[in-house]
Amino acid sequence: MKNIIIFGAPGSGKGTYSDEIVAKYNMGHISTGDVLRSEIKNGTELGKIAKGYIDNGQLIPDELMIDILAKTYDALPKGQGVIFDGFPRTIAQAEALKTMLAERGDDMGMMIELVVDEEVLMARLLNRAKEQGRADDNEETIKKRFDVYRNQTAPLAEWFEKEGIRNTFTWTGAKETMLSNIFAAIDKNA
Repeated sequence: MKNIIIFGAPGSGKGTYSDEIVAKYNMGHISTGDVLRSEIKNGTELGKIAKGYIDNGQLIPDELMIDILAKTYDALPKGQGVIFDGFPRTIAQAEALKTMLAERGDDMGMMIELVVDEEVLMARLLNRAKEQGRADDNEETIKKRFDVYRNQTAPLAEWFEKEGIRNTFTWTGAKETMLSNIFAAIDKNA
């Protein structure tokens, strides 16, 4: 199985669709959000540094994230493919990930882009804040995260296009339809 990068704005469903893909294809899963929240919860030095960036709606420095990802990636079983959820978020990170994987004889495989209107995203994130009590899901921070996404992350979609691995899926209001389309693209690219 190839590696998969799942890509989209905050609240676009990266975690939800990653879980479905992992379950169907028995892939490894690296969620940078989960990895960072674990570090923060455990009070590690990395967690303390990361918390400062996250609380301000900023991205974690590239070198820090690549080190975390390499360590996490190396700990997973080889050959089953890994889904990268929440990384890369910049062109520099994508290039670093491509290099890190190439050093291990692997490649990025394919990118799944989830496109959802910002109004829908805001409602999802505010609802998630109520349900999960996530401090990074308040309206002011969400707006900052959208700005960071538009300015730093969204341009990365064109980089994936040039790499020939971009697959775009636009939210139509039906999760089952999205899943069916995503699974068809994975099967075609596997």
